Amino acid sequence: MGIATIGAFAIGEYPEGVAVMLFYAVGEVFQSMAVTRAKGNIKALLDQRPDEVTVMDNNNRPEIIKAKEAKIGEIIQLKPGEKLALDGELFSESASFNTAALTGESKPDTKNKGETVLAGMINMNSIALVKVNTAYEDSKLSKILELVQNATAQKAPTELFIRKFAKVYTPIVVFLAIGICLLPYFFVDDYLFRDWLYRALIFLVISCPCALVISIPLGYFGGIGAASRNGILFKGSNFLDSIAEIQNVVMDKTGTMTEGVFKVQEVSISPEFNKEEILQLVNALESKSTHPVATAIHNYVGDINHSIPLENVEEIAGHGLKATVNGKELLIGNFKLMDKFNITYDLNHTNIVYTVIAVAYDKKFAGFITIADSIKEDARETVDNLHKMNVKATMLSGDKGTVVKYVADQLGIDNAFGDLLPEDKVNKVKEIKAKNQTVAFVGDGVNDAPVVALSDVGIAMGGLGSDATIETADVVIQDDKPSKIPMAINIGKQTKKIVWQNIVLAFAVKAIVLILGAGGLATMWEAVFADVGVALLAILNAVRIQRMKF
Repeated sequence: MGIATIGAFAIGEYPEGVAVMLFYAVGEVFQSMAVTRAKGNIKALLDQRPDEVTVMDNNNRPEIIKAKEAKIGEIIQLKPGEKLALDGELFSESASFNTAALTGESKPDTKNKGETVLAGMINMNSIALVKVNTAYEDSKLSKILELVQNATAQKAPTELFIRKFAKVYTPIVVFLAIGICLLPYFFVDDYLFRDWLYRALIFLVISCPCALVISIPLGYFGGIGAASRNGILFKGSNFLDSIAEIQNVVMDKTGTMTEGVFKVQEVSISPEFNKEEILQLVNALESKSTHPVATAIHNYVGDINHSIPLENVEEIAGHGLKATVNGKELLIGNFKLMDKFNITYDLNHTNIVYTVIAVAYDKKFAGFITIADSIKEDARETVDNLHKMNVKATMLSGDKGTVVKYVADQLGIDNAFGDLLPEDKVNKVKEIKAKNQTVAFVGDGVNDAPVVALSDVGIAMGGLGSDATIETADVVIQDDKPSKIPMAINIGKQTKKIVWQNIVLAFAVKAIVLILGAGGLATMWEAVFADVGVALLAILNAVRIQRMKF
């Protein structure tokens, strides 16, 4: 652009020289405005942390301090309408919070004493007290903010290609322009230096790669911003590209398509055992597990008897729990666990639709507990939307085959497999990939880390609940809603579409005006449009994604 302006001045084309620089400057202003807006959107969405907090001092008096200075263990007072600055646990009996800043969910979330509350949540009604359990810089919100700000470092292949292309392309174009100006001297009879210099300058202006270099990264940035606004975090623009091409979504069952909130349906304990004693033993051992089943049993049985002498507690992956109580072996888990330890049982468990927890004590089968989980309200809609996009849905679960089949039939899932160990899930995903098909795996990102690593895109549900999830997955869905899976795919597709629209628009207009310029039919005004005009159109198109409803 600098060479073209100086050249235009040199041959007396002052209005055109001024136009080149003026429109170029206007284009630059629009570009920087668009980038600032996209960055601002993301930062405003996520940087919800207040600078100050009200802590209760030793005399139980409120004192305002910097949020960064709040220490773990201190009690924060949160007034109605005030935003929480640090992660902690609720110290008051109960409180309602607006979690829209974190999850995009407008419905208030009621928390009870001892439950986790996160930075960015807004207290709704009464004064609430929160006990700080995480440093300011380690809060989930801080990590998410850092994650999204770093997302632009992970470039999509198209973006990387355009960057490399511009580095090689620009010097080539300058040399071609010199060739256009000087070479005709040897081949054209009525050669006029001024005319061919003008054509070379037009060629330079047209071939400037601004439209591509700015609009493509801006398109991806807009996609990341649009996803963030809907509670979906992409770790990089390359995952927007990858998710747009997904042919199979493989999902976990518990906590992904179902609520993960289990309730005890039936308790069947053999008459030779004391039912109350067995339930106390089960409750005590299950308290060592973080599985939702443990919560269901605890809610059913009640308080844990901590005087029970549990020894050699061991969790056997995909099977259940094992411990020794008073020298006797206690086993709680699925029937594979019973088979593994040669426990005989007179029960056809395959006919039971619910999840069955088998119990053995002192080498004898003591009975079973059935537990049921409810399907998420938007799970069916999720599968229907995936099918509309021609994406196959497969469910892999460690839960009982009959339960998995029942849930899959309710949701219209294409393929479902139950009774799987973590390595079985890996093998099932490998089978799909062996058909040269792309796979997105949706799970909790912790137990399923091997499958997440193997899949083309790893999606974590409820990423706010687990640091490990945020670390492992490529895409984090913040509010546990499976309907965000097809939404994420759609955002990826729309972003890719806009990026390719810009590429085609830039190349088509530039090619037409270049041909006209080489033939002496285009002036500097058309050249300015081919560069700055196209760049502005591409920017406006890229910004469009931030306004889309998904």
